[in-house]
Amino acid sequence: MANPYYMRHLRKGLTKRFRPHIDMSDRAKSDPKEEERAFLSRAVAALAVKHETGWSDREAAAGLIDDFVDRGIDAVAVEERGEDRYHITLAQAKWSENGSAGFGERELRALFRGLDDLRALEFHRFNSRIERHAAALETALDNPGTIRLVLALVTENDLHPNIRRELEDGIASRSWLPGMIDYRVIDLRGLYQELLGDHAERKIELDVWLEGAGMETIPYEAFYGTVSVAEIAEWYKGDNKAHLFSRNLRDALDVSEVNPKIQLTLLQEPEHFWYFSNGITLLCESYEPKGKGEFRPGAGVGFRLKGASVVNGAQTVDAVARAMQRNPGTAGKGRVLVRIISLKRCPEDFGDRVTVAANTQNPVQERDFKSRDQVQFDLRDDFVVSLGLTYVIRRGEPAPAAVAGCTMTEAATALAATHRLAEMGARAKRDSSVLWEKDNYRELFGRRPSAVHVWRVVRLLREVRAALEKLRGDLYGRVASAAGHADLLITHAIFHTMDTSGLDDKGEGHEAEWEARLADVPDLTARALWWFVEIADTAFGEKSRYATAVRTGDRAKVVARRLQERLSSGDKVPDYSDYRVSEQTLGKAGRLANAVRVIIDADMIAAGTVLEFRPVTGPDRRGLPNWLTADPRRGRAVWRNHKTKPLVWEADGQAYAPSTLTRQMRTEAMGVHQQVQGTRYWHVPGEGSLADIAAELRAVDELDADDAPQVDEG
Repeated sequence: MANPYYMRHLRKGLTKRFRPHIDMSDRAKSDPKEEERAFLSRAVAALAVKHETGWSDREAAAGLIDDFVDRGIDAVAVEERGEDRYHITLAQAKWSENGSAGFGERELRALFRGLDDLRALEFHRFNSRIERHAAALETALDNPGTIRLVLALVTENDLHPNIRRELEDGIASRSWLPGMIDYRVIDLRGLYQELLGDHAERKIELDVWLEGAGMETIPYEAFYGTVSVAEIAEWYKGDNKAHLFSRNLRDALDVSEVNPKIQLTLLQEPEHFWYFSNGITLLCESYEPKGKGEFRPGAGVGFRLKGASVVNGAQTVDAVARAMQRNPGTAGKGRVLVRIISLKRCPEDFGDRVTVAANTQNPVQERDFKSRDQVQFDLRDDFVVSLGLTYVIRRGEPAPAAVAGCTMTEAATALAATHRLAEMGARAKRDSSVLWEKDNYRELFGRRPSAVHVWRVVRLLREVRAALEKLRGDLYGRVASAAGHADLLITHAIFHTMDTSGLDDKGEGHEAEWEARLADVPDLTARALWWFVEIADTAFGEKSRYATAVRTGDRAKVVARRLQERLSSGDKVPDYSDYRVSEQTLGKAGRLANAVRVIIDADMIAAGTVLEFRPVTGPDRRGLPNWLTADPRRGRAVWRNHKTKPLVWEADGQAYAPSTLTRQMRTEAMGVHQQVQGTRYWHVPGEGSLADIAAELRAVDELDADDAPQVDEG
């Protein structure tokens, strides 16, 4: 049982911080004790989001989706960390009155179920609270990034070893790269410390000796100077190791290629380490001078830091300690630039702001070095001379308009997609930064492609992406996920099945020929998408992740070969109309169109049941949420047992057919005039959409028909 003192103050702090920001209207009629437990659980989830992101209390609370049908996920957060790279936080929280919250197999299964549903863009499986985050989640899941599962548990007990092993095995089976998905457990101690923020009890004391010290006094006190590697290694010993990075958003255990490189520098050329390292930033609650004499700029000075924490440079500290263990004689010659900021006279949240800022700045990338390569200078000149277009090679420089040229990154991606090896596209899809590594870069640019060649493959990739985006506007679920992930692989298959003769030839005639080939791309893309889904499902299973199929070299190779065969065969494409929402695709003997009649005949929904409107497609998730939030009545309708107009819309009190009402709502909110399958949009909370309910009823009818005794009428 946890210390009552900490439990009392944790409850008080959660209430004070998060009561103003957490919506508890869904529990307004609950027993007060049950409402209190639900609030505290949500507050713990919000605190976990704040711990991971550094967001404000209000922003963290806005990430809550805890409710019935939350699929094991209580809160979500999406952050953009760098150029087209995202970090997703998924938190599950457990409150306990006596500080003994548990996390077992049931909770683990729920968490993985929710993770799998999100990665498949199956947002309709969650409650309606997910909708405010769906567009950001979809964007993040379509791009390279990381996912962190945060278990916020009000307990002092560790996870059971069996549960931890199952958690790690489940993460490994869902990751195609180490570190793509990871987890963090925040226990009672961590939650309490996060709640206190800058005022948390920080017991670490560090002795620091700065050479060549400098000082800032306005507006807050800070010191900077050089510290020996040997001294830094001492920081990371004993009890300090567990708490030195308590404030760091991404601690030393984060998987990265940087850590081994840091060690290698220390072990091979320690005298250069000061020049190659970005340094270390320390926060402290207070400090005391150590040694005699007053501070003199440029001289050596000693400090004893109280409440110290490394907020930037955690990997440097970890690598320093490891290098000193391997070869202290050599590594010990290294020196590091260190910055110390005292929080004693700073505003209350200043430490958190420093932590976030220090961890979100863009580092120099390998791409930046390649932008100085002569090949890129030559391509830039060739674009101007041969095409009258712009080729941007520096990161941060504005990209040209689509008709005016492209960037070096877009060129590399297009060259990877159209490379003879499908694995190159898989590497680009997995992490575009690897394209700038020596061997990959040589494969793409080693033969010095002409501006004409680059521009044409860039335009091909753009055409494929535009076609997929248009198709995706009518798709949902797994097939929508496929359209978001398969752009490079589909580009590869189309390029290697089309006539690419004269790809490098200039002149109006050759340009006209290429334009004619590009005109066929939208139709080819649609065929390729349907074939891609069937090929991936057949090869790897219907529960497999399309993201894995396009990012894993071996799988991409298999799918690309079969996809090229199918595109060349001219065979009729598979039918995936069940994953489209437009009414023109409704078929299968009109069964989907009769969903309302099937439900009413089965007396499945009681009259007076309140239904929720849920956006289905990507454009819906971008265009509808704000409109729905402006008047919550727009998102609700009352069911009546009427076979043509079963929905009474709360916004105007009128009765509608599901498709008619959905079409009207999309027109008002987005200006879109499209015939859609409205039964996909209207949901019975906890039971699914009208289309899902009708599909289950039909499945039962078909099963009953198959099991019925056969009567011999002869």
